[in-house]
Amino acid sequence: MIDLHTHTFLSDGVLIPSEFIQRAYAAGYTALAITDHVDPSNMDTVVPKIVETIEALREYLKITVIPGAEITHVPAGLIGKMVERARKLGAKIVVVHGETLAEPVAPGTNRAGIESGADILSHPGLISIEDAMRAKELGVALEITARKGHSISNGHVAKVAMETGASLVINTDAHAPEDLITLERAKIILRAAGIAEEKIDQVLANSKKLVDKIRRN
Repeated sequence: MIDLHTHTFLSDGVLIPSEFIQRAYAAGYTALAITDHVDPSNMDTVVPKIVETIEALREYLKITVIPGAEITHVPAGLIGKMVERARKLGAKIVVVHGETLAEPVAPGTNRAGIESGADILSHPGLISIEDAMRAKELGVALEITARKGHSISNGHVAKVAMETGASLVINTDAHAPEDLITLERAKIILRAAGIAEEKIDQVLANSKKLVDKIRRN
């Protein structure tokens, strides 16, 4: 299992990074990104701390761990600058918190996240065909999520992605150890979203491609 959207106690998760990583390894993960929630109030503290922690643990790690950030509930006009700042601080995966139906995310966030150069637009709710087409053009992956609440639009996201050719990834948006899932559970979630059996391995491979790209850089 590869999971590129997770949280620790550096934002609103419940575990310190080292325990979270160990639990992910025990759950069968091969790679994960730690992408704690950030906005202008905490980015300069959280992202460097994620980077520092992973570097300190690196020689002992049994799985690939990538430092990242999730730009969350930031005004659309600020998202691009926040993505750029996160990368300068060392984030190798940048997620933008999309227009989930479970929270009052500002309209325009999906398009701003796509245009910002982020890697993943998380739980993008009722994303439009136009925005999905732009995501394809810019190489931004759309997320199928295992997280309760956010997942209610998985079917719509999958349908629009298949219609437009936009890349899909599956993540947990884990905040606690019980949010981690097995590879088989991920496949069930993808099937439930309406993704054809022959496309499931392709979706899973999209996450591996992102990880491999980061390793090369």
